[in-house]
Amino acid sequence: MTPDAEFGYELLVCRYAELAWHPGDGPRPVIVSRQLGTRERRWDTVVIEVDPAAFAARRAFGDRAIGSDLLHVVRNAPAEWAWYRDALPDPGYPWRYVREAIHRAADRNLIETRRNGNRIQTRRKRPYPDWVRRIVAVENKPDLDRSAADRLADQLSHDVETSLADEAWLATETTGDRIERALLREMPVEVGVLATDFSDGVDGASGDVAWHPSDLSPAGGDRDPDAETRRLEIAERAYGKGWRSFHDTMRPDCRHFELRREGRALVPNCAAKSTLPTARECSGSCPQFSPEPPQWRTRGWPIGGGPGKGIQWLLDRRRERERDGISGDDAVGRGGAGGDRGSAEPDRDA
Repeated sequence: MTPDAEFGYELLVCRYAELAWHPGDGPRPVIVSRQLGTRERRWDTVVIEVDPAAFAARRAFGDRAIGSDLLHVVRNAPAEWAWYRDALPDPGYPWRYVREAIHRAADRNLIETRRNGNRIQTRRKRPYPDWVRRIVAVENKPDLDRSAADRLADQLSHDVETSLADEAWLATETTGDRIERALLREMPVEVGVLATDFSDGVDGASGDVAWHPSDLSPAGGDRDPDAETRRLEIAERAYGKGWRSFHDTMRPDCRHFELRREGRALVPNCAAKSTLPTARECSGSCPQFSPEPPQWRTRGWPIGGGPGKGIQWLLDRRRERERDGISGDDAVGRGGAGGDRGSAEPDRDA
C-alpha cells in the first residue's frame, strides 16, 4: 500500500520505526508513539530510545503513563519516611495539589504513605529509573511538494532551535523516485531525511537515509531542569499511549470497522467505503456508521463488548507485547490475537 492519506502513512512509519529503528546506525530498543509534543509543537511520530534494564525497572511502576504532577511526587519520594513538604522540592504551585497527587500516587501503588499525627509522610516503593536515552521527533509527509516543504521548514527549524528532541527527521514517500534536491535544501541541515517505500508494506528495512541528522542535544548533554522534565513527560505519555491508540478517536464499535494487514502492520479499514479512514471520517456522524448489533456481543467476545472491544483488546495487547520485548519479559506473552476481526489465533509478526 502506498497510502494517500497522511494518517495511513503515519501508522506505517510508526510500525517501521518499531521494527527497524535506527535507520542510520542499526537496531536500538525503542517505544514509538504518535501525535505527541508540547503546547507549541506536536510531532507526528515520537521515537523514545530506551535503556533496556532501566526500562524494565520502569515497567514495575505499571502500564499507565505517570503524569507531570505524579512525576513530581514519584521521582522525589524519599527512601525513608518523611513529611512530604520536607521531602519534595517546592512545586511552584499550591501544596494542596501536591497532597492530591500524593493520594493518587498511593492509590496506584507508586509510593507509600502514612500519617504521623496530622502530617502525611511518604516513602518510595522503588527508585524511579533513568530509562530514557534519547527522544527522536519525526515529521511525516508522504507527498513532499514545494508548498509542503515550505511549511515543514519552519516547523523543523523550531525543533532544531528548541533542541527538546535529540534528533529530528523528515520521513517522506519515494516509491522508487528520487527526492527532488531543491526540496531538501528547504529543510534545516540538522534534520535527517528518511526516504520510505511502503509499496510492499513495512516488511524488512524499507527506509533509506537520504540525509543524516545532527545531534540536537546541548553540548555536554546538559539541559535545564525544566527541559528535562518536559522531555520525561513526553516519554511517559509515549509509554502509556503508544501508536496503536487510534481506536480511542475512532469507532471500532461500528460494524464496518475492521483491521487490515499491511505486511507486518495492522491499520484500520472501513469495509463500507473500502478505505483507510481518518479519525475525522470514522465518527458517529459518518453516514455509513452502523453500531454493531447486541447479538454480536454474545459470540465468545470479551464480556465487556463485541468485536469492537476485541479490536481494542488486540491493539492494546500488541502495545504490551512490544513493551515486554524491550524489558525481556517474554513470559508475559509475546503473542497477540490475529489480524482478522473474527480471529483470536496467536500472531507474532504484526
